[in-house]
Amino acid sequence: PQDYAEAVKWYRLAADQGIAMAQNALGFMYLSGKGVPQDYGQAHMWFNLAAAQGDELAREARDLVADMMTPSQLEQAQLLARAWLAAHP
Repeated sequence: PQDYAEAVKWYRLAADQGIAMAQNALGFMYLSGKGVPQDYGQAHMWFNLAAAQGDELAREARDLVADMMTPSQLEQAQLLARAWLAAHP
């Protein structure tokens, strides 16, 4: 059996070190609600961070998630990404 919560824990550790693949994986975990509550804002944030590093799949996923969000939600997700970048120079 898969332990999605455990996967999220390890993805987050790697994502916080700036690893785009882990950031992309976290985006999909938040998008699908596996191991974490489904959260389009968090999904967008992680996809956005990975896309900023050139991850094409993350860019496409970020754009798809953005289409499911309100302008207010999108603005909040972008603020989250900026805050993460400020905290992880």
